[in-house]
Amino acid sequence: MNDILTILQGDCREVLKALPSESVQCCVTSPPYWGLRDYGHAEQIGLEETPEAYVETMRQVFSEVWRVLRDDGTLFLNLGDSYYSSPSGQNGTTGTLDGGVPCGGAGTGTGRIRRPPHPTLKPKDLVGIPWRVAFALQADGWWLRQDIIWAKSNPMPESVTDRCTKSHEYLFLLSKRERYYFNAEAIAEPCETPMDSKARCGFGSKDGKCDTMEYSHSNETGKRWNKTETRNKRSVWTVTTKPCADAHFATFPPDLIKPCILAGCPLGETVLDPFSGSGTTGMVALELGRKAILIELNPEYVELAQGRCNVTPGLAM
Repeated sequence: MNDILTILQGDCREVLKALPSESVQCCVTSPPYWGLRDYGHAEQIGLEETPEAYVETMRQVFSEVWRVLRDDGTLFLNLGDSYYSSPSGQNGTTGTLDGGVPCGGAGTGTGRIRRPPHPTLKPKDLVGIPWRVAFALQADGWWLRQDIIWAKSNPMPESVTDRCTKSHEYLFLLSKRERYYFNAEAIAEPCETPMDSKARCGFGSKDGKCDTMEYSHSNETGKRWNKTETRNKRSVWTVTTKPCADAHFATFPPDLIKPCILAGCPLGETVLDPFSGSGTTGMVALELGRKAILIELNPEYVELAQGRCNVTPGLAM
């Protein structure tokens, strides 16, 4: 293995078993969404017949992530949702991703995927995949600490006329323990107005004012001060989606990954992504002075990640 970046090829459910226990500080990942597209691999995740089967797959993956994560570690999990589509003949329904694009029809697909009738989900129902997975992990012992909203300033256009255009996804923060490593100051954001209360600031204030970012202000009495002014990062992150020139599929935005790594992983420690795709998590980790372990099923994407991270190929499994 490379001391800085290791890229492992194979099914993450098996590859993770070869990693030492408590060997990584933070996991930042975006698994294949349920019913999104066909990646053309027999062992791929995301094309399970039912939402329940997909949730069970996620439980299996993250039980191994739990083992390799340090006790004070965190998991940042990005998931998008899906709809159960209109009936398609007598054999059941056709699953679609949110926005109505047929499963497998968004770049790499092989057409619509028939699904059997579901006991509770009706045609056009929002499946609720992110929360189904989050609650399953919570039941397995994870602390479900926060649902962060990824607000997309450039969402995918939709032709629907009976609901709003979807412009957000979820990024869940989970931990193994009640207390864990989280560097809030590393991702602090500028205050929009001068703060005079530690409670409003959120953390780290001196004399009632925050102390991370330089700020000059004159209040109503005319008194001026030069003081650093920041506030705790809010739970809605506006991040633009950006295509990768080398990939024909949607990639994890670097600006979504960066605050996760800054908050969840100290300098020089290791970040894990068991669904690395084109390797964006590894690329961002290296840029921020962290180590990374990436796992990817598709050998073509492994090669792509190696090129983007500019490293010698890691161990193939």
